[in-house]
Amino acid sequence: MKAILYFGHHKVGSTALQSFLYQNQVALMRQGLLYPGVDFESLSLTLARLLGELDISADQAAEMLEAQTGPTPMNAREPHNALAFQMIAQTHKGKAPDWHPALPGTGQMIRALRMQQRFLRPSTVVLCSEVMSNFGADHPELIDRVREIYPEAEYSLYCVLRRPDEYLVSWHAQRLRFGDKMLPLNGGAAQTYIRGIHFDYRKVVEPWRDRFPGATLHLRNYTDVLKSGGSVEDFFDKTGLEMPSGAIPAGRANESLPRAAMEIARRANQDLPPREAQEMRQYLLTCDRHVTPVPNRDVEMFGAEIRAELAERFAPIHDWLSAEIGRPFFPDLNEMTRTLPVPEAEATADLLARLPLSTLPNETLRSFIRTLAREQAA
Repeated sequence: MKAILYFGHHKVGSTALQSFLYQNQVALMRQGLLYPGVDFESLSLTLARLLGELDISADQAAEMLEAQTGPTPMNAREPHNALAFQMIAQTHKGKAPDWHPALPGTGQMIRALRMQQRFLRPSTVVLCSEVMSNFGADHPELIDRVREIYPEAEYSLYCVLRRPDEYLVSWHAQRLRFGDKMLPLNGGAAQTYIRGIHFDYRKVVEPWRDRFPGATLHLRNYTDVLKSGGSVEDFFDKTGLEMPSGAIPAGRANESLPRAAMEIARRANQDLPPREAQEMRQYLLTCDRHVTPVPNRDVEMFGAEIRAELAERFAPIHDWLSAEIGRPFFPDLNEMTRTLPVPEAEATADLLARLPLSTLPNETLRSFIRTLAREQAA
């Protein structure tokens, strides 16, 4: 049996890939490819979808279809993120995040993975988790535990990396979207990332490479992934998997805050109660329905001095990545030092001035926006 492990990185299309694997789970199983669940919720949904394709009554099929409506449970769509979060949580005697509720212990999740392999007899198993990119820096022993899930498998590894200046902006926006309270990127936050996996990509890749000797490592530049059609197309192409006929496309699965809105979201996280901050973030994710922010490609989030520092610190990491693949990993790396035309503060002020207050859901948020706009104008 072959086992393919997607172990990172964040914000490079992993959610779209997970959505595709989940939505096409039954069609993929017919081809011998298993995207396995890890808990009662994910396994029950898989069983319902399988039964829905058998010769059952129309009433039974309608009832099962009705039970599956609504947002896809995260435990089902991203089961291996649930596994990774639980592995980290139990290492620290903590708990997995709330969006992965009621998880069994790690041992039971691994047993579920093994039992599906034992009884379904797939030719290929795919485990897909960007959360596993956290393992190498602090808990490389967890990589060993992943490898031991299928000790006799023929493994291959797949990891996508994004040019760090672009990636840091996207990752920072993701953290803001989840409600984290942080400094601005150009006000100290960028420097906090430098020693960790969100900048030092060697810490992400090398422990996986070393703990899977002989495994094929597909190390991909995000720009090349986009050129090949996206995360799903690139993953299937590079790992040699067959795309199922009539597959359900994944679509866009993980919306990001516009760069012009990031400071507004940051201040909301700092200044508003959690519920109102969440309402503000949700509004900002869809604010382009009402006003067009300065395009992301034009908004400068760092400034020349920070860009120069990031480029200098990333140079040895890039040398290592390039040696791994035998050519420059990021051919456009010199773009890291190029400042974009519109400073973040200017893009934020422009958005604040043009947001139609009547479209905000309540007076608390309207007052918040008016206050920020006055501060920007002062």
